[in-house]
Amino acid sequence: MRPGPRRSISQADIVDAAFELLEQKGMPAVSVRGVAASLGLTPTAMYTYFPSKNALLRAMVEQLLSTIDLAAASDADIAWRDRVHVLAGALLARLGEHSGSLVLVTSGPLDGTHALGLNEALIAGFTGEGMPHAEAARAAVAVRAYVLGAAALDAAERAGRETSADNAAPEALWSDAAAFPLTEASTDAAGDGFAWGLDRLLDGFERRAA
Repeated sequence: MRPGPRRSISQADIVDAAFELLEQKGMPAVSVRGVAASLGLTPTAMYTYFPSKNALLRAMVEQLLSTIDLAAASDADIAWRDRVHVLAGALLARLGEHSGSLVLVTSGPLDGTHALGLNEALIAGFTGEGMPHAEAARAAVAVRAYVLGAAALDAAERAGRETSADNAAPEALWSDAAAFPLTEASTDAAGDGFAWGLDRLLDGFERRAA
């Protein structure tokens, strides 16, 4: 019996397969050869879709950022601070959806359509408040850096919780709370530290623009 026609593979299928590898085996497994094997393709066939591993990684970044609603974040009827919070919060949430997202978005320049659209929306929000373009561009970089830093801390906390769940009696890195009284006292007082920190960052931008 002759086999049926081979199912066609799209770039979206390849990107989805790459994300599956990222979740299951981590960033080192996301290679042209590894993704090709997971789809039953040869590495040579993969190059007809993506000319290099970097091209594949950029496509993954673009898919990661594609669900961020830039239209809502660019609505001039919404206060500029709220727009920045919407963008920053959406980016932070998106980075938290995949365990390897942080490594992925720092694997190369953020120069795809969705990445540039995110940056454009941030710059537009700052220039709309009277900030010179050069400073608005720097402010956009600062916001992105702040979100990436927050995402790294969140990822570390998630890893700690997962480790604790896998061990009946996980060993704490430090157990003498008296030796770190300020840290111990702040454990339950942090609240929404992300929003608080972003507001303090925006306070500084606002003072410079005044």
